[in-house]
Amino acid sequence: MSTDASDAGIDLGPHPDEPHEGTGFNNRLNWLRAGVLGANDGIVSVAGLVMGVAGATSDSSVIALAGLAGLTAGALSMGAGEYVSVSTQSDSEQALLQKERRELLEEPEEELAELAHLYVGKGLSEELALAVARELTEHDALAAHAEAELGIDPDDLTNPWHAAGASMLAFVIGALIPLLTITLTPPDVRIWATGGAVALALAATGWTSARLGFGAARPAVVRNVAGGVFAMTVTYLIGTLLGASII
Repeated sequence: MSTDASDAGIDLGPHPDEPHEGTGFNNRLNWLRAGVLGANDGIVSVAGLVMGVAGATSDSSVIALAGLAGLTAGALSMGAGEYVSVSTQSDSEQALLQKERRELLEEPEEELAELAHLYVGKGLSEELALAVARELTEHDALAAHAEAELGIDPDDLTNPWHAAGASMLAFVIGALIPLLTITLTPPDVRIWATGGAVALALAATGWTSARLGFGAARPAVVRNVAGGVFAMTVTYLIGTLLGASII
């Protein structure tokens, strides 16, 4: 009896709806997520800031200046923080890969046995696990061991510059939504207009983050919007109370 995959009706081709898209996917996903998180932080933090200032004063220039300062500081902080975080992860990955290269060079038989043992743990028989380990080692020893032992793809390491740049740019784009809305709309409607614009923007980032994480979109959107509205409400009330007491 033939065990060929095509005879069994098994499709071994690419499946675009699944998260396995080959080399480079993890790195792209890393900076995409950093970008979404950066945009979300930009929306919420600057919306809260300008809402708080708007609660204390109706002077559009003061509100705009506060928002611009928050945008600049937040974008720089977000980019620097993302760069440091991802650089630490990248350094760890490089160190682990270097250790694996050294072990493969100095102890090839022990490493082969270790790889086979890992496949036995995944459910293969000892004979098949050893055969798979030998074949993968002959093809690309480092890639085989890095994936099985460390969960790392040597050709798809995280890039701190990509993550930092995406996060910083996304923060600026996100922050511009509440900043432009509150400064360009008439004073009598700007609070509601900004709240509506921010809610829509947070719904979009919540949906996008859920899609990137292959999770349910509705709970992510509700959490995102609720958190942003809560932050704006609290800062607006604080600004109103402090503004009234100071003025």
